[in-house]
Amino acid sequence: MRRVTVPLADRPYDVVVGSGSIAALPDLVPSSAQRVAVVTQPGIPAQFREVGAFLPDFDVEVFEIGVGERAKTLTTIEALTTSFARMGLTRNDVIVGVGGGMVTDVAGFAAASWHRGIPVVHVSTSLLGMVDAAIGGKTGVNLAAGKNLVGAFWQPSGVVCDLDALASLPPREMRCGLGEMAKYHFLTGDDLLAMELEERIARCIEIKAEVVASDEREGGRRALLNYGHTLAHALEIATDHELAHGEAVAIGLIYAAELGFELGRIDRARVDQHVAVVAGEYDLMTRPPSGLGVDELVGLMHRDKKALHGLTFVLDGADGVEVVQRVDEAPVRAALARFLG
Repeated sequence: MRRVTVPLADRPYDVVVGSGSIAALPDLVPSSAQRVAVVTQPGIPAQFREVGAFLPDFDVEVFEIGVGERAKTLTTIEALTTSFARMGLTRNDVIVGVGGGMVTDVAGFAAASWHRGIPVVHVSTSLLGMVDAAIGGKTGVNLAAGKNLVGAFWQPSGVVCDLDALASLPPREMRCGLGEMAKYHFLTGDDLLAMELEERIARCIEIKAEVVASDEREGGRRALLNYGHTLAHALEIATDHELAHGEAVAIGLIYAAELGFELGRIDRARVDQHVAVVAGEYDLMTRPPSGLGVDELVGLMHRDKKALHGLTFVLDGADGVEVVQRVDEAPVRAALARFLG
């Protein structure tokens, strides 16, 4: 097993990566806890849902939430916190989120909200969660107006990434994780493709941990982790979440490259490198489904949380990936019209 530390100055925590790493869960639970509220979903493999077997000295209750983005709502948070009240969960206890990115987002936000914040430990069972959602303390739920618009920054006390969970994932869920993994190819010069899966996952976590430590609350540099996400979030809403997050990010990476080309930031060869990673190495979609319009997508991108001063994108360039604010709408539309074909 590998341990990666998220090096926050006053609250560092470990991410344990490897087959069988669920056994490390007791070491990550705060010593003050007596009760454990497990937040999970139907369909999670039993050896991970039933974490009480690894926590015999605690009073453990399991709470299931719905599956899919439609269940990622304030209604779900209300139902969970009502259950916490019935359970008698205190500020000294702990919530354990067991599942993919949707579960860790919801469990983390519930932990941030209950008694104004109690510890949370994530047991990530999806590739998407391992390389992104479970790391870094961003939590939240959706509104009809947009994705993750209500939430909080709430760092976990620890994270388990047991690679045995990946064996149970359907192909689409693996593709979702690969979409997020693909972005890391463009954030550093690392040859991720030369690494075995465990090493590659650990390296993605190290990259995210270093960025989070430098900008915990996304005041600047942390927004780089949203490479490909501006269009991705718009696509998720426009398709009523028929496109899963990682699938949308893969498409968003290609569009970000096309927009970078439209703005003269990168050449066509660099765009082709994006396609080679996303489509060639990871076999992911590079174009959105038919029927979407430029006006609709541009309107949704204006709602993006990064859009503090007009349209904002994370874009590649001569000096690497960076956040670019006040992007003129004309090239955005031109690149999008070409992209939609």
